[in-house]
Amino acid sequence: MALKAFRVPRVWLWRWRRGPLRRRADVVEGWVLLGAWLLTLLAGTVAGLAAARSVERGLAHERAAWHPMVAYVVARAPGRSGTRSSSGERVWAEVRWTAGDGSPRTGQVRVAPGAATGAPVAVWIDERGRLVARPATAAEAAVRAAFIGTLAGAGAAAVPFAGGRLLLARLERRRLALWDAEWARFGPQWGRMTG
Repeated sequence: MALKAFRVPRVWLWRWRRGPLRRRADVVEGWVLLGAWLLTLLAGTVAGLAAARSVERGLAHERAAWHPMVAYVVARAPGRSGTRSSSGERVWAEVRWTAGDGSPRTGQVRVAPGAATGAPVAVWIDERGRLVARPATAAEAAVRAAFIGTLAGAGAAAVPFAGGRLLLARLERRRLALWDAEWARFGPQWGRMTG
């Protein structure tokens, strides 16, 4: 309880207030701190929004360009038919489909174990006729864009924040060195006044 007597109330904007103990270094520190926070917020916001928009745009392009198609199993898939586990286990098998330009294509996709030769399989292809994963839905794209935007914003905000902290630490060391120099100069005079 005795420690409460030594607590000093926090004074906002003390670096800009006039007073006999305010030094130029205090004002510089205040401006560096304000600038670092503003740059941190600005960089984080701009980078996060730009990354989120870019991801949203890319995923929307995929939804528009990619389309489903039916492919057919080339050879019987490994495993026994009807042995699909409750976890939805799938096996790799080669499938064939016809691309938009009419050329036959083949590729590997996951199918049910024991799928027979010629069994139809739903696949997704891009504008060049290559196999691709199912595109993200609009809701999945929004979540993915928000997550990536948050990561990009945090990463971009870390740069000015860390730079400001380093600069403030340097200014603090310089200010303390100046105080030490002044103390070395005036400290011995205090002993003569009290003795």
